[in-house]
Amino acid sequence: MRLLALLAVLAGLTACMSPAPTRSSVVIRPDAAGLQVDPVNKRIDFGRSPKGVVPALDREVGRHKALPLDGCPAGVVQQLQWDDLVLTFTRERFVGWKDGGASSGTTCPATG
Repeated sequence: MRLLALLAVLAGLTACMSPAPTRSSVVIRPDAAGLQVDPVNKRIDFGRSPKGVVPALDREVGRHKALPLDGCPAGVVQQLQWDDLVLTFTRERFVGWKDGGASSGTTCPATG
C-alpha cells in the first residue's frame, strides 16, 4: 500500500514539472551593422535599446552571462555573452559585438 501511495505522489510531482526549455532554431549572424536574425529575416542593429535586445536573445539562444568591464571604452556599461557571441551596451544602446576573432562596433578587450 505504501508503494502505491509513493508511486501516486511521484506521478503527481512529475505531472507538475514543466518541460525543460528548448532553444529555438534561430541563428544569429553578426555583421557590420549589428545582428541578422535568421530564418525570420529580422535585424538587431546597433543603436537598439538593451531592454529589447537582451530579453530577445535570452529567449532565443539561452540566458546570457555578464562579463567584467575591465578595459572597456568609456560609456560601455554592460558586456554580455551568449556562447561565443559577446555584445556591448551603453546605458541606452547596443554598440558592438565580438564573435570568435571577429568584431564590429565598440567592444571591450578580451577577458580571462
